[in-house]
Amino acid sequence: MKLTEQQWQARLTAEQFRITRQKGTERPFSGTLLHNEATGLYSCACCAAPLFESDAKFDAGCGWPSFSRSLPDRVKYQPDLSHGMRRTEILCAACDAHLGHVFDDGPLPEGQRYCVNSVSLAFKPTT
Repeated sequence: MKLTEQQWQARLTAEQFRITRQKGTERPFSGTLLHNEATGLYSCACCAAPLFESDAKFDAGCGWPSFSRSLPDRVKYQPDLSHGMRRTEILCAACDAHLGHVFDDGPLPEGQRYCVNSVSLAFKPTT
């Protein structure tokens, strides 16, 4: 899904635009989905593409929603050397929205921690 910057601005809240399109970060422990324990599906707030299942969510204590795995082929990875760090940025594979970063310190067996901004996600509970 490719939209112009102006189209994204019209479609998203100011905070969603800052984080997903300009690679921002929400304050730790401020996200609405951080403590969500409901069963359901987490999707991209920009394009609604499914990204994570609730059974992969865990409390990493880092201040952002964390997942041990993404849905297959739904997340893209790219090096992020900003802020004097070497990290791996995660993006929605469908629309290139910035989601957060992935780290190798998650629970086994995956060993991954997808650290995601709440504002970059939409949640739909299963009934």
